[in-house]
Amino acid sequence: MSYTLSQMIDEVVLNLAGYTFQQDRATYLKTAVTTTTSSSASPLILSLGSTENVGKGIVEIDEELMWVDSFDRISNTATIAPYGRGYLGSTAATHSADAKVTISPTFPRNVVKRAINDTIRSLGANIFAVKNTSFTFNAAQSTYAFNNLNIKNILTVAWESIGPSKEWVPIRRWDFDSTADATAFGANAQTITLGSAPIPGRSVRVVYATDPVAFTSNSEDYVTQTGLPESTRDVVILGTAYRLLSFLDPARAAQVSPQADETDSKRPYGASQSATKQLYALYAQRLQEETKSQQKNYPPRVHFSRR
Repeated sequence: MSYTLSQMIDEVVLNLAGYTFQQDRATYLKTAVTTTTSSSASPLILSLGSTENVGKGIVEIDEELMWVDSFDRISNTATIAPYGRGYLGSTAATHSADAKVTISPTFPRNVVKRAINDTIRSLGANIFAVKNTSFTFNAAQSTYAFNNLNIKNILTVAWESIGPSKEWVPIRRWDFDSTADATAFGANAQTITLGSAPIPGRSVRVVYATDPVAFTSNSEDYVTQTGLPESTRDVVILGTAYRLLSFLDPARAAQVSPQADETDSKRPYGASQSATKQLYALYAQRLQEETKSQQKNYPPRVHFSRR
């Protein structure tokens, strides 16, 4: 099954809403937002379905955060401050009519996206992405360059045999140079030198390990983009959730109203830490399981080098 970044963001937000016992208030845009600015001379005025829950502060439309400077409950409009577009590191964008407007989101979608990508990048220390590349063997050439593949380790090397068998014959003698000479092979080049020569003109396939690749757009498929197996998707979800939950208590620290935490018996300060620890334990367990599974699928293979 295909899972996109947008679907993963939805899943993380849904899971976190269950842990925090809080559903964010929301409304919708009645007219489209066609600009990406809100100057003091010509401020952006949002036409909303309702301003019942709108106040001075942050609203989220799609993945953009905006700062509402004022609002009118009679006309159901909200005026965005001159500094309010692309607020807190989000990206200013246009928005279509009927788009969801979330009021003071607990977990902004652009923050969830960054946490997902941070989790994917961190997995590289335990789980590698498996990819492959190929080249045609030339009898006059023994060393072949790979550019910008970021190979961490070569798992297998094989060449395609001649005939109807379609067999890929393993190559046991090869050397891998992760820091090849840039003058001879180009910038960021890595090379493999074959010690066993296949039949000239045949295709040689190299299966290698590399770091997982983070998402760059919401429509990208998890497996295709990251290079990780689909079974690791829940590991990323759990890792993202515990990262985000870790910041709930600092946000509720009694800096403005000490009485707020004193009277909040349902959710005392520090309550989120138990959920954070539980999620981290689940994340660590699933990460260990996936690491062991990958080690079984790609056991160390003996090869010979000239060193």
